[in-house]
Amino acid sequence: MKAIVQDVYGPADVLRLRDIDRPGIGDEEVLVEVRAAAVDPGVWVLMTGRPYLARVMGFGLRRPKVAVRGRDVAGVVAAVGARVTRFRPGQEVYGTCESGSYAEYASARQGRLAPKPAGLTFEQAAAVPVSGMTALQAVRHSAGVRPGQRVLVIGASGGVGSFAVQIARASGASVTGVCGAANAGLVRSLGADDVIDHTREEIDRDGPCYDVVVDTAGNRPLSLLRRALTPRGTLVIVGGGHVAYRFTGGMGRTFRAPLLSVFTGQRLLPLISRERAEHLEELTGLIESGAVIPAIDSVHPLAAVPDAIRHLIAGHPGGKVVVTVPGTA
Repeated sequence: MKAIVQDVYGPADVLRLRDIDRPGIGDEEVLVEVRAAAVDPGVWVLMTGRPYLARVMGFGLRRPKVAVRGRDVAGVVAAVGARVTRFRPGQEVYGTCESGSYAEYASARQGRLAPKPAGLTFEQAAAVPVSGMTALQAVRHSAGVRPGQRVLVIGASGGVGSFAVQIARASGASVTGVCGAANAGLVRSLGADDVIDHTREEIDRDGPCYDVVVDTAGNRPLSLLRRALTPRGTLVIVGGGHVAYRFTGGMGRTFRAPLLSVFTGQRLLPLISRERAEHLEELTGLIESGAVIPAIDSVHPLAAVPDAIRHLIAGHPGGKVVVTVPGTA
């Protein structure tokens, strides 16, 4: 099969389109013929090996343990392991994979896949898993957003942010999105009641008025984030490992936040996202009800994965950056 492979850590230039063997599958795994994948900041972390803490956490000290990049996947089941009961060959699925999704085939645990939502294209479905599950857990499971609350989403036009705006709105909250002027229209179309242009105003523009702040940008100090929160408000810190600090990325705030929570009435929560089929199924319900629509910034062919990653990291995409994979049948 064809796949995007890297042998060493580095910039997007280290990625190569090669012919490699198809991944094998275990008894509880599924082989997926990939039709589309997506790009998220975690891809950049695993590609560059920075922050270095990511290498220590088990991704490979000198080189990536998994040579193929990509985790979001949407496609068709090609084969199933002996103990797989939830899927059958020919079924359309989406979720996250272990072997890398920038390839014609990828392996995935059955517990990290779900049937593809009705009405979505493969490209739209591939945009959902990593960012959608992260946003779902931030808004509903960690913050517990309730009707009538005021929610601020920082990075509202990005992958996680675009889902967080919609999920918070579907939960009955009033939503303010933070983004650049170019993406303000998109964020409003996703359901935001108000938009803060981060190039002109800061997030504490209106004082400590937000019940929940979801920070997906990773570049503001905790002191500033807390100034936008009510005295009993909740901050959920999403990611930040992709910001340009060599050793810890933006993870320093993640480590400090729980300690600071002990001394304040505000809840400061780092998010550790978990990828489970039940989260995908919850997202499927929101999608099929019309409450959530994947926002797609751009679509790139498999051979252009390096350009897709550069596009994500260099700018402020409006929604998800998606990769299409030619059919192998």
